[in-house]
Amino acid sequence: MMEKYIKENANDVVHHLEYNAERTHLIIPEYGRHLQKLIDQATEIADRDERNKAAKYIIQVMGSLNPHLRDVPDFQHKLWDQIFIMSDFRLDVDSPYPVPTREVINLKPERLAYPQKNPKYRFYGNNIKYMINVANSWEEGEMKSALVKVIANHMKKSYLSWNKDTVTDTVIFEHLYELSDGKLNLLQSAEELLTTTDIMRTNKKTSNKNMPQNAKIKNNKNGKKPFVKNNNKNLKP
Repeated sequence: MMEKYIKENANDVVHHLEYNAERTHLIIPEYGRHLQKLIDQATEIADRDERNKAAKYIIQVMGSLNPHLRDVPDFQHKLWDQIFIMSDFRLDVDSPYPVPTREVINLKPERLAYPQKNPKYRFYGNNIKYMINVANSWEEGEMKSALVKVIANHMKKSYLSWNKDTVTDTVIFEHLYELSDGKLNLLQSAEELLTTTDIMRTNKKTSNKNMPQNAKIKNNKNGKKPFVKNNNKNLKP
């Protein structure tokens, strides 16, 4: 015989509610609260064989979230590491992989030594300095002269990209002489670099190539593409 339904008091029900603020912190929130509780229950199992069975079952549940990676060895290793991390390293089971430790997981990588360089002429960039150093290491000859001229032209192009005006070859030669510590001297040479007009035209073409295709198409006020009349007289009636 079914028991008679007893209406519960609303105040008593509220006292039994579980709020997130009162719950324990989720170590890996992606797996959710229920999986965290499964791992906590498996940690408290006294029998080791039953604990191993529970751990393998939890690994299968974790792998079901990514079924296409479930049988990949590297992914399996990742899941076993995560189950130990989520148990706060309290789970004592037989793992097919080395058991991670808290020290290894919390180990911070070494700080990268970023190059702290403040060149005098920043508009040339650091690559120009590398090219100049390479040119200084070469022996005198046609190859070195050609490389120096390429560097000078690139410096002029970089200068005009920064300053949309004009610059004389003498200014570029002076900067080259200064950046090379006086080893590359074109001040007394008869070399002529690319003209400002040619460089500006090249820079404009390059900027147009990098422009998105949508920006090149000018639409009318209604947002439609402009009508292009087709005067093809060879169409058949």
